[in-house]
Amino acid sequence: MAAQKRLNREDLVTTALAVADAEGLEAVTIRRVAQQHDVTPMALYRHFPDKDGLLLALADRLLSGAVLPEPDDRPWYDQLRDLLAAFVEALRPHPNAAVLAFRGMVTTEPGLAVTERALALMAAGGMSVEHSAETASHILGSLVALAIVAPGPPPGADPEEGDDAVRAKRATLLALSPRRYPYVVAAAEPLAACADTGLYFDRGVDMIVSGIRDAAGTETATSR
Repeated sequence: MAAQKRLNREDLVTTALAVADAEGLEAVTIRRVAQQHDVTPMALYRHFPDKDGLLLALADRLLSGAVLPEPDDRPWYDQLRDLLAAFVEALRPHPNAAVLAFRGMVTTEPGLAVTERALALMAAGGMSVEHSAETASHILGSLVALAIVAPGPPPGADPEEGDDAVRAKRATLLALSPRRYPYVVAAAEPLAACADTGLYFDRGVDMIVSGIRDAAGTETATSR
């Protein structure tokens, strides 16, 4: 019988992630994953207590993709930059599931590993425990936003439709009044075109780290 199939927990999580990638996180349910494996929903409860348990496992899988760099002798902010780049690299392939990072940062081992390293590096930069914790929350929100709203067409989109959308957006911007919106019209091409994805993430991480470095410097200066 189908319900007697031997289920592997990791395979179930892989299926859940595939559903999220293709249809969005709201499509991930115990019933849907069970259907994909041709079993009854009850068969999954041996591995997950409920949907929240499934989503937590999905968060763990997502965050486990972050390959943390080894500590070294470089300045703390350079090491933080590499840490955040590794984190966002894990989120990039799964924008539909990226929001699960909020669920897993202090409830999964890979999330705790990233959080611990980030807090340690900010402490090395002179930030207090309170400010480091507040900053960590801002960092997480910013990186998740980077992953969710990355430029370019969604995975699996028709390239021709994407090109048509870019042309339509460019035409709309160029049709604006250059007297009223001179800078928007001048920037119509780069605003309409899909930016280089790698450059988008690199600049995003650089801006986040620059802000943290400035905040740490201000805190250190005022505490003297």
